[in-house]
Amino acid sequence: MDYKKTNAPTNCITRDVVEMADKTGNVYESVVICSKMADQVNADIRKELYKKLEEFSSFNDNLEEIHENREQIEVSKYYEKLPKPTNIAIEEFMNDNVYYTNQEINLKKAETEEEPEPVVVAEVKEESAE
Repeated sequence: MDYKKTNAPTNCITRDVVEMADKTGNVYESVVICSKMADQVNADIRKELYKKLEEFSSFNDNLEEIHENREQIEVSKYYEKLPKPTNIAIEEFMNDNVYYTNQEINLKKAETEEEPEPVVVAEVKEESAE
């Protein structure tokens, strides 16, 4: 998913906890799903940022040769202005773009069935290209 094109707010907004709880039936389960999704979003954004900043890195550890690189500063500023991973995760969860399963339900099914279903928590649904 392209996190740069998300409609998530860049600042903090008040969320309706009851609306979040309605999606799973439990406020805490909703928070855990959003938390795991935020961890995944954060890891993806961090990996992408480090890959872009790696182009600017120098392998010389001489302090006299360190200079200001405008392109590197612009890349860093761009990523600082993106919405926080938590806001992105909550927005995706509230828009039903997150696939999640309950591990306890799958474990109970596993006791009665021979082959349990795979357990995946907080995975982004892929948008179909039209």
